[in-house]
Amino acid sequence: MLHPLTRVIPTAALGHYLTPTPTGFSLHMSASPRNLRTVRGFTEATLLGAGVAPDLVDSAQLVLSELYGNAVHACGDYVPLVAEVESAAAGVWVRLHDLDRQCFPRRRGVQLDDSSAESGRGLPLMDLLAPGWDVTPTPVGKQICCLVRPEGG
Repeated sequence: MLHPLTRVIPTAALGHYLTPTPTGFSLHMSASPRNLRTVRGFTEATLLGAGVAPDLVDSAQLVLSELYGNAVHACGDYVPLVAEVESAAAGVWVRLHDLDRQCFPRRRGVQLDDSSAESGRGLPLMDLLAPGWDVTPTPVGKQICCLVRPEGG
């Protein structure tokens, strides 16, 4: 579906810079608990406003939270991040860009249902919610790109 061109009005606030797009948004931010809540809120409002099913919105928020947490784990608190969320016919695109070009996600062999595991469930969760997610090195770091599809999609 083609979307009409809309005037993009970026907005800035302490710790982040939001650029709406015709099908979603791009948010430049420093990683912090407050900005995680902010990006999750923008994700929910944007996707629900675009008519995306609530279950798919929840899955997109979960994927974005996992990527965000992994970036903070790899790069540290207050690292600059760029999150992009975009609704599409096939589902919801979630992209997160961080500055660490050396540290790529790696699986630790932990199962989702392992109640004794203290960490390591994130990538199996990503495989479940966004199979085929991809990591691409960029000149200033890496971008992880995921397509979160509707259940059964």
